[in-house]
Amino acid sequence: MRAVIIDLDGTLVDTLGDFEVALNRTMADLGLPGVDRAAVERTVGKGSEHLIRSLLAEQLRRPEVIGCGEACPAMSVDALYERAWRQYQHHYLSINGQFADVYPGVEAGLRALQAAGLPLACLTNKPLAFAQDLLKAKGLDGFFSYVFGGDSFERKKPDPLPLLKTCEALGTLPSQTVMVGDSQNDALAARAAGCPVVLVTYGYNHGQPIAQAPHDRLIDSLADLLN
Repeated sequence: MRAVIIDLDGTLVDTLGDFEVALNRTMADLGLPGVDRAAVERTVGKGSEHLIRSLLAEQLRRPEVIGCGEACPAMSVDALYERAWRQYQHHYLSINGQFADVYPGVEAGLRALQAAGLPLACLTNKPLAFAQDLLKAKGLDGFFSYVFGGDSFERKKPDPLPLLKTCEALGTLPSQTVMVGDSQNDALAARAAGCPVVLVTYGYNHGQPIAQAPHDRLIDSLADLLN
């Protein structure tokens, strides 16, 4: 192991509270019912566009929305998406980190990796500006040589491209660079890139048991990575 790439949401920080608040404020702006935490947890992790489009589609299928008939303006995911994205950005930026908590063991784990001389990169599907602000708000930004978001490259995880580009930045071979994440997205991207995969047992994996995702090791805390 020459370097470590670490996911953000669900791996370093529990951000479901931030997502829930920003999304519910967005839905209220659009005149749609609120989303529940379970729906957010099932959907988060594939980037903000996927999150918003998926939840818009889910809300538009609700009986109270379908039943409004001609009293409602024309509603479709495509028709609402641009406004939803603008409102979501506004609300998320205004609360980024306020309803989120660093997972137990994360700071100890990052300090241990730093003390071991391992270069660290944070790679997330969250937009880069959101990721940078969140890491700074939680006092984690100083641990990372590089931070890349879902808009940093042409494709997002589970495509291997972001991992390969991150390895290039770190100056390490994929086979020497461990990917630490919480979901199948991280696992599939790492496998395709040729990186070893370590998955945390907490976090968000689209409602599926994390042990079913490809992995080389499961850990209960980032502090266990070097043990």
